[in-house]
Amino acid sequence: MGAEDKCSARIMQVSENIVKVVYGGGKEETENSILISEDFKPESNLATNKYLCEGGRILFKNKRGEVVLEETGHSLTEKEVFTYYVDGEPIVKYKQTANGEVTYVENAVYKPSGTAYEGKLTFSITEDEGIYGLGQHEDGVYNYNGRKEYLFQANMKISIPFMLSSRNYGILIDTEGAMIFDSERGKVEFTIDTTDKLSYYVITGESFEEIIKELRCLTGRAQMLPRWAYGYVQSKERYKSAEELVNIVLQFRKAGIPIDCIVQDWLSWEDGLWGEKRVDKKRYPDLKELINKLHKEHVKLMVSVWPNMAEGGSNHQEFKEKGLLLPNSNTYNAYSKEARDVYWRQYEDEWFSAGADALWCDNSEPFSDADWSGETKRPEEVRYQLIVDESKKFMDWTRLNSYGLFHSKGIYENWRKTNNSKRVTNLTRSSYLSGQQHGAVLWSGDTSAKWSALRKQITEGIKFSMSGMPYWTLDIGGFFTVKDKWENRGCNCSDKKYKLWFWDGDYNDGVGDLGYRELYVRWLQYGAFLPMFRSHGTDTPREPWNFGEPGDIFYDTILKFIKLRYRLLPYIYSTAADVYQNHSTMIRSLMFDFAKDKNVKDIDDSFMFGKAFLVCPVTEPMYYEANSVPLVNTEKTREVYLPEHTQWFDFWTDKQYGGGQAVTCKAELDTIPLFVKAGSIVPLSRPLMYADEKNGEVSELIIYGGEDGEFVLYNDEGDNYSYEKGNFSAIKLTYRDNEKTLTFGKACGGFRYQENFKIKLIGGGEVSKTIEFVYKGEEEAVKF
Repeated sequence: MGAEDKCSARIMQVSENIVKVVYGGGKEETENSILISEDFKPESNLATNKYLCEGGRILFKNKRGEVVLEETGHSLTEKEVFTYYVDGEPIVKYKQTANGEVTYVENAVYKPSGTAYEGKLTFSITEDEGIYGLGQHEDGVYNYNGRKEYLFQANMKISIPFMLSSRNYGILIDTEGAMIFDSERGKVEFTIDTTDKLSYYVITGESFEEIIKELRCLTGRAQMLPRWAYGYVQSKERYKSAEELVNIVLQFRKAGIPIDCIVQDWLSWEDGLWGEKRVDKKRYPDLKELINKLHKEHVKLMVSVWPNMAEGGSNHQEFKEKGLLLPNSNTYNAYSKEARDVYWRQYEDEWFSAGADALWCDNSEPFSDADWSGETKRPEEVRYQLIVDESKKFMDWTRLNSYGLFHSKGIYENWRKTNNSKRVTNLTRSSYLSGQQHGAVLWSGDTSAKWSALRKQITEGIKFSMSGMPYWTLDIGGFFTVKDKWENRGCNCSDKKYKLWFWDGDYNDGVGDLGYRELYVRWLQYGAFLPMFRSHGTDTPREPWNFGEPGDIFYDTILKFIKLRYRLLPYIYSTAADVYQNHSTMIRSLMFDFAKDKNVKDIDDSFMFGKAFLVCPVTEPMYYEANSVPLVNTEKTREVYLPEHTQWFDFWTDKQYGGGQAVTCKAELDTIPLFVKAGSIVPLSRPLMYADEKNGEVSELIIYGGEDGEFVLYNDEGDNYSYEKGNFSAIKLTYRDNEKTLTFGKACGGFRYQENFKIKLIGGGEVSKTIEFVYKGEEEAVKF
């Protein structure tokens, strides 16, 4: 498997499309990596190698033998590593931050603790190739060719050490360390702050889909979320009691608005005990009764938990007594299995044992507060160094980016040991590549309510999915709505209001501002086509009735898109199964499916949701500015590029368009441009009030004609792991346009399959024909 050569590297062809390169470190058999799945087994007896060493360079080839990438340089520069410790009696200080009360030891000092390396890797690239991935950041940069990015973990940054190229290769840097990516003059360079060795993988393939599949085979299979997690999630900062949670849910039901989950944000604990996983019994007197009431309404409960805990609470005291806190901090040591087990037991003790359905792991990059202060946002290079230097006081220098990954790992493993009949659902602000194995959904952090932020979030969501992890969402409406506000969050703060750079919304009147209502509606329309559909934020309420009443355009549009989300659930759930079974991707850059169209390489404001829907969110105001100022004579349209080599249907009108052209679409407030690719087979549900109301049953199959197409219709029990043992239903549907036939394949899996179907074929702007069909589990063709 290995090769020693004049490149001074150990090079291994670990599968047909994956090459591993290592400089330094120990022998291969002693190496391990949190990024690489335990299930990944290198292939043996591979016929050909996809690399070549030549003149000190390593050349990587695709399956056609073409060189697609060259490593042109590397270095390991020795550096001294320090450990921080307390000399004498610790002087503990408390600091109020955006992430709660943080303790630190004022008299901590450091001493040398050995040596490590700064690592550097340089690759040659072409001037015109697109460079994508690297996680989700803040600035809306899509193509990183000629750009720089700082890979550290922070609120609004999810750094992932994977780069994807339009030349159909990917580079995975096998490190947990902070890193700087830089691209200029035909090269890319990765500088790892602290590492023990240089290790990376090059993955080639014929398409982005194939590369991501190989990446997931290497780093781990994404889990199936429960069906309810694809419904509507209502959150805000924050609901303050059990009574309020129940009343909000009852109001949803009374108004006939679908909902599947409500979220309990921070301060469920007693005042002053930040991060305690025991609740304030005055406001939450009986958790089982609360959760039973929610479950009676078919609504799940997601609970906010934190890794940092204030002094004085029993949770913090237990970690302190057992020596399971990170040095000089009040944050538990997620790198320790014992600490992860203790953390889970504390959560299980009250919340999970009472029936809570999901966790919300906030502040899962716990030492990123260093730059969340002051009136002005610091330059990126300053932020990077500030957070890296601060994190080194508490963490292993080689592992600054992976805390959130270990946090989610402990939750996943302990959850499944405790209750394997309920799927892990973990909404977390930070994880790392391979976290998809843990039922983790990443969200983009505390954004501000601005049109420019909405526009950037679209790019960041697309780019995150190009980094290999499939589940991502955001705060619909932006987290911060107003400007220049800081509220006392239950800690001792001398100032309750002062200017902070990140609290930068444009709408001081919140939902009272028609400008904000318009922005919120557009954000929600976008959010309806993300893996998790979740409203959240501070400063102003977020429930639909706060945006108007029946007959009001804002309210009616919010309900229209929530209800559309539920009608699409069979399509979404089948797409999620494709993610699990075939390593597919839900938020799809147009480069996934239309890479041969040269016009799509830099399109970052439209994306495919699954393989059928082209989603084109509206990112500019058309009706109101801030302070409810009407906009006059604005065009209610948006230009959309339709990729070539296929036909497209307007979802709202069924009008058919040819690909390879830009079209100007109507974009009144109650709609967004939404297209369906010809050949798509889209299963729809009846109107639902919650995701499991009809147990995944399909009310109709819509075929968009004009091209051949395939789709696998999937169903299972919705919220357990029996699907891992074959308890699912999968029916392959194949449409042939020339014959106008839809073929149902033989039913796969042990779960009951649906028998009765209504099938519609759409073409030429109208329903061509509707057929009622009874499926008997065997292959059979339906002809139109």
